[in-house]
Amino acid sequence: MQKVHSDHSPESITHSLCYLATDIRTPSNIGGLFCIADALGVENVYLAGTSLVPPNSKIRKISRATEQHVPHLYAENALSTALQLQAQGYRIVCLEITACSLALSQAPIAKGDRVCLVLGAEKDGVAKELLEIADMTVHIPMYGVNSSMNVTSACAIASYELIRKMASN
Repeated sequence: MQKVHSDHSPESITHSLCYLATDIRTPSNIGGLFCIADALGVENVYLAGTSLVPPNSKIRKISRATEQHVPHLYAENALSTALQLQAQGYRIVCLEITACSLALSQAPIAKGDRVCLVLGAEKDGVAKELLEIADMTVHIPMYGVNSSMNVTSACAIASYELIRKMASN
């Protein structure tokens, strides 16, 4: 039997994964993060620094109004937020290619882990002070000409892999 959109019924599954989006100023990227968070059952989105925040008509349009259903908070200081989450038992995982980053598939994430995925602006990436306190930094191996991709696309790939790891093992 073929599944169609009208067969969909929302589930109340939430994973112990949250996002810390820092200095992301493009409405389509923020809206996209909310779509991903809603689709995959991400428990919270923290918007920090100069990140755009709802309510915003462009975010709402791109997110398909999911920002109304995904819990989110604004935090002026991303580092303080990351340290608070770390103190609450979250593993801080920065999505950034560095000399020390692990390929996403090699990230030592286990069933039951609580993870905060830190996302930076496309131009500047994740801030140095966040990389320094991170439990790990991961990257998505790139096989083409570019060494990175849109933050929303990268977030979707990373979220799916982290949730897969957190649910298995």
